Amino acid sequence: MINLIGLSTGLACVLLITLWIFDELQFDKFHENDDRLYQVWNQFEEADGISVRSWTPDLLAETMVDKFPEVEQAVAQTLPEWFNKTPLFSDGKTIKAPGIFASEDYFEVFSYEIEQGNKTQVLQDVNSIVISKSLANRLFGNTSNVIGKVIECDIMGIKDKHQITGVFKDLPANSTTQFDFVLSFKSWKKKSAATGREISWVNNAPSTFIVLREGTDVDQFAAKIKNFSKMQSSNVEADLILTQYSSNYLYGNFENGIQTSGRMDYVYLFAIIAFFILLIACINYMNLSTANASRRLKEIGTKKALGSQREKLIAQFFGESVFTALVALLVSVFLVLIIIPEFNQITGKELSLTFRNSIIGIILLVVILTGLIAGSYPALYLSRFSPTAILRGRMKNSLSELWIRKGLVVFQFTLSIILIVVVFVVSQQIDFIQSKDLGMNKDNVVYFLKEGGLQVNSESFLNEIKSVPGVVNAATTNQNIVGTEISTTSGLLWSGNEDDANKVFHNIQVGAGFIETMDIQVEEGRSFSKDYSTDNTAIVFNEMAVKTMGIDDPIGKTVQYIGNSYTIIGVLKDFHFQSLQEEVKPMFFRLNDNPKISEILVRIEQGREREVLDNLERVYQRFNPGYLFEYTFLDKNFQAQYIAEQRVGVLSKYFAGLAIIVSCLGLFGLATFTAERRRKEISVRKVLGQSAKQIVIMLSSEFAKLVLFAILIALPVAYILTNNWLTTFAYRIPLSLLYFLGAGIIALLVALITVGGQAIITANNNPIKALREE
Repeated sequence: MINLIGLSTGLACVLLITLWIFDELQFDKFHENDDRLYQVWNQFEEADGISVRSWTPDLLAETMVDKFPEVEQAVAQTLPEWFNKTPLFSDGKTIKAPGIFASEDYFEVFSYEIEQGNKTQVLQDVNSIVISKSLANRLFGNTSNVIGKVIECDIMGIKDKHQITGVFKDLPANSTTQFDFVLSFKSWKKKSAATGREISWVNNAPSTFIVLREGTDVDQFAAKIKNFSKMQSSNVEADLILTQYSSNYLYGNFENGIQTSGRMDYVYLFAIIAFFILLIACINYMNLSTANASRRLKEIGTKKALGSQREKLIAQFFGESVFTALVALLVSVFLVLIIIPEFNQITGKELSLTFRNSIIGIILLVVILTGLIAGSYPALYLSRFSPTAILRGRMKNSLSELWIRKGLVVFQFTLSIILIVVVFVVSQQIDFIQSKDLGMNKDNVVYFLKEGGLQVNSESFLNEIKSVPGVVNAATTNQNIVGTEISTTSGLLWSGNEDDANKVFHNIQVGAGFIETMDIQVEEGRSFSKDYSTDNTAIVFNEMAVKTMGIDDPIGKTVQYIGNSYTIIGVLKDFHFQSLQEEVKPMFFRLNDNPKISEILVRIEQGREREVLDNLERVYQRFNPGYLFEYTFLDKNFQAQYIAEQRVGVLSKYFAGLAIIVSCLGLFGLATFTAERRRKEISVRKVLGQSAKQIVIMLSSEFAKLVLFAILIALPVAYILTNNWLTTFAYRIPLSLLYFLGAGIIALLVALITVGGQAIITANNNPIKALREE
């Protein structure tokens, strides 16, 4: 039963993690052009190294097709997060949905299935819109006869009409890009011109994707396009680099301009964890089967005496082991069916136990290997005994057998202790991230789009909501400051830097009161104010920007940007606007009270959120009738940056717990066997006056020594692993000795409880029963 529970638990872990890994490895792999589909990135030189950005010049995609024969197709696509709550109006309904602008060939380059319409023509017209089936159902109640219908969109501050030219199937869950409608890239250019945004090589907005022709040498092509943007305009500072599109999900991190690891680290991590848990279960099987050998010695001796060959005995034991593994597989499938809804909730996936050929093949291979590994030692060990020695009762436990058994126990607990340390460190780092002072206050701040009537009556709306009881402050911004990719720019000039505009700065345009609303501390000077008419030509930097520029006493000095002169009026104390995996980057703010500025931030008094939001909605509806009031709390964006780490932390807790449980199952079995094997010895000790307490200590100390040895091996390994993981964070916890000692103490206590319970039962047995057997 112990073997069955251990193996089934291990196999259940392997099944769950295999499903998870398969899903991770399949992200964005469904595109027909996958092996030739690449993304083009902008690469900038910054103060602390080379950074990579997904936005590229608007003109890049269309120009690459004409200039490079290696490029079969190229498309531009705006970032999905830019328009993820776009107001749509049709048939008297108003809803919000995520959408993108994309080039004409978009549905030829990407294999999103068009159900209605011609994929080569659906984005030809400037007013085309292609929608998903789910969006069609939300707007019209069905997906039939929607071609030709009109949807009015309020996007980029412009409300205009678009005609439906196609319907596509809802995007698969393993697509990194998610949207419900696509507008023509011609429309992007038109709207950009209407808002005063210049379409040029200097301005970067969309992502660029290309399909290379068969046989293209990717490395040579990457070298060929590196300086292409710079050749189009002397004001461009970015190089171009290439990555395979489907690799971006798993290898999403860039270090000094080079694509490195990312989610792939977690794929390796959980694959190793699954292997270790299964290995621990296999070790249990080996230990218990070998320890139980004495019960089967007469069977083996008799079979050998009657002519059975060793090979047949080996086959018998391997067969028993594989059969046990197959039974454990059936139990593990049942366990997975029960656990998988909870597992999906933790991982944020939609996994199901579907028996595809590839999964069935892997599962059967794992089960057979598990059976062979688990049965290897007992099969080879038990089958080698001489039948004469067995039948004459001369069999004794060899020293090598004892050491192998002890070594396996040490190995089990070494793995378990490493997992416990990992759980401690990951959970503490996540707590540190969530509680660290960011230099601004993200809590109790909601943001929503400034759309429709709010763009006309922006100032009146802000004044009105500031008067709502419970509203601390409110302001506008052109982009979210937490959890999103903030715009970068170069071309900033200052005294002593007139000939070098390479420095890259993050930049945000804000309304007066933004810095106060976000509770960012002013280190020198002041923030923007409506009391100063000259603030339209003012600029505010963070400390890192001033340090990068090398300016002393910056207040009152001027900088040049896009042909205009700006006066530095303030320096903000550095604050974290990116993940804590990143160092604070140089940033500046400019004042922009343009009605088209996209978002409104509102700080709410703590404890009055529900009341204030209800009142905000009423004010919103009065200023903006016909629009939906949809808001997001800013701290949710912050949490979303660390969702992968949070999931790793939760899963690590479960897996570490399972590893300990499975290890203790084996320890319990060994303790039970040891106690049974030494029953007569213990009985004699009791008769000669040894106390139950002394016997418990004697039986427990043997296993306690093994666990202590495991602790000595595990802690240095755990230190190396956790320290390497923490180096991915620019701001991290120190590795306290308590994490390691705590893990060792937990493992030791659990082991002693497991063994001690059985030892107490044995020590309190009546010695007469055991001695009468003689």
